[in-house]
Amino acid sequence: MRLLLIHSDFIEYEAKKKTGMAEETSILKDSAEEALTVFCAVEAVDEDDISGVVGQAVTEVKKTADQLSIQNIVVYPYAHLSSDLSGPDAAIRALKEMESSLAGEGYAVKRAPFGWYKAFRLSCKGHPLSELSKTIVPSEEGAKPEKKVVEHTFFVLAPDGSRHDVSEYMDDSPFGCLVRKEMGEAGSGGGEPIHVDLMRSKELVDYEPVSDVGHLRWMPRGKLVRDLLADYVLAKVLAYGGTPVETPVMYDLGDRAIFEHADKFGERQYRFKSGNRNMMLRFAACFGMFSIMRDMHISPNTLPMKMYELSTYSFRHEQKGEVIGLKRLRAFTMPDMHTLCTDMDEALKSFEEQLAMGWETGEDFGTHLVGVFRCTREFYDQYERWVKKIVADSGVPMLIEVLSDRVHYWIAKVDLAAIDGQGRPIENPTVQIDVESSTRFDIKYHKDGREVHPPILHCSPTGSIERVICAILENTANQEVAHFPTWLSPTQVRVIPVAERHLDFAAKMSGIFNAAQIRCDLDDRDESVGKKVREAGMDWVPYVVVVGDEELEAGTLTVTIRSKSTPKKPYKEKFTPNDLISVIKEETKGLPKKPLYTPEKLSRKARYI
Repeated sequence: MRLLLIHSDFIEYEAKKKTGMAEETSILKDSAEEALTVFCAVEAVDEDDISGVVGQAVTEVKKTADQLSIQNIVVYPYAHLSSDLSGPDAAIRALKEMESSLAGEGYAVKRAPFGWYKAFRLSCKGHPLSELSKTIVPSEEGAKPEKKVVEHTFFVLAPDGSRHDVSEYMDDSPFGCLVRKEMGEAGSGGGEPIHVDLMRSKELVDYEPVSDVGHLRWMPRGKLVRDLLADYVLAKVLAYGGTPVETPVMYDLGDRAIFEHADKFGERQYRFKSGNRNMMLRFAACFGMFSIMRDMHISPNTLPMKMYELSTYSFRHEQKGEVIGLKRLRAFTMPDMHTLCTDMDEALKSFEEQLAMGWETGEDFGTHLVGVFRCTREFYDQYERWVKKIVADSGVPMLIEVLSDRVHYWIAKVDLAAIDGQGRPIENPTVQIDVESSTRFDIKYHKDGREVHPPILHCSPTGSIERVICAILENTANQEVAHFPTWLSPTQVRVIPVAERHLDFAAKMSGIFNAAQIRCDLDDRDESVGKKVREAGMDWVPYVVVVGDEELEAGTLTVTIRSKSTPKKPYKEKFTPNDLISVIKEETKGLPKKPLYTPEKLSRKARYI
């Protein structure tokens, strides 16, 4: 259970709208003065011992109330304190027990209703004891109300195996920005991230006003980038031995395993009725893949088995105020791979391979990833040498977070992040060792006459496609001249004729490049050359070819190369068409190719924004 205790001058609240898990109540509006407001989130782990956890929570609340000499207590369910929530029945039971226990101790207790969207106003006193947070988990003895707090230890491991205090890295470097965020220091930037303007001005993606918040519309240029990234991940997964599948986007909460897994994410879900069945939209590809694995005959000879899906879409009902641009959405595309491993040794080996894959994606996207590795104390004590090895193999320092106890389905995970233009992390690739789900979903193989529930790795080699694009756009703030990687540029070459007499030659050049699987468009509009060149720059075209009399006569091309240019000095080189094709082919070697998604002639191209 997570608690946030606020010593309040007053709190007033009003229940506005039911969720699918709301409790029935006649008290939709209430208030209290001179109160201890107890914001609380009941977590999945609490279900092992609700009464024990409530006992510990009541002890903490009483201790604080007595220190503050106050009798008024407001118990306020607040799911946003945790991403690993209990089921609604368990939460309501815990909150009611908390209310009655405190009332039995002589306090004047009010409880806000569970499962409602609520408006509230609160005034915090502002003294040293006015804001306190607590984490409580069930004790090993079950019902004994003995406080057990999960402790988090942070340090930095360098590639040479040396251990450092986090204070040595809290600077403005990308890794320093990650460390500062994890240590609770706010980023230096504020306001809207720069990618929000770029995603629209480059005609990639825009908000969809007739859908729910956090659902987007994709224009042809953005759709091309998104499809290229999807092809990129698929190629990596296939080369790694992954087996693609496709699973439904909605699931029946009547299945106990799905209900338990889904309830870890609490209210951050789209839930609805289909006939008499309670359903939900998936927030990852776990449900469908685990269902397939549960029905399979699994032999240890086929392990490790890597199952992959590009989950278009996954859904998370994020808070409206937190949804912005491509960084946080309610509908997103997640490349999701799950690996069934024979045992922990095989899980560690697969983890190394998948972490290396994550680092590679950062290089291919130019997003300069940084990383944090998280694990339980038991795991770190047992596998410290292995943790040092993965940091050494990564070749960069990594932040290490050690949890005193396991509170999630994973015992170890790595999160790689890009840093946005305001110094804030954008979570991208992840790898996790799951020791819980194979038992919950009854995924097993047999060895020596016994059932084995194997460890499962969760891996997104890139993170969500939307966040990858977000990271690439944000990274342009660090470039002298903003540009996409050439393989991802919607237009890789643009040919600009100086005059109408050069148009046929320009069209011929454009045709040669497109035939060579290089995306090339032709600016055949009746505009000045200067305007055409400026607009090619605004479109971030990596190679701009201006065709005039000299090019027509010599058969060579004068090419402006965006990645080598400076803001006030375009970098130009002479190429034959074949030489330029060779340069671009080498630059995009081994990466996906697709044709233009927009008309070759710019005079035919529509404006979307």
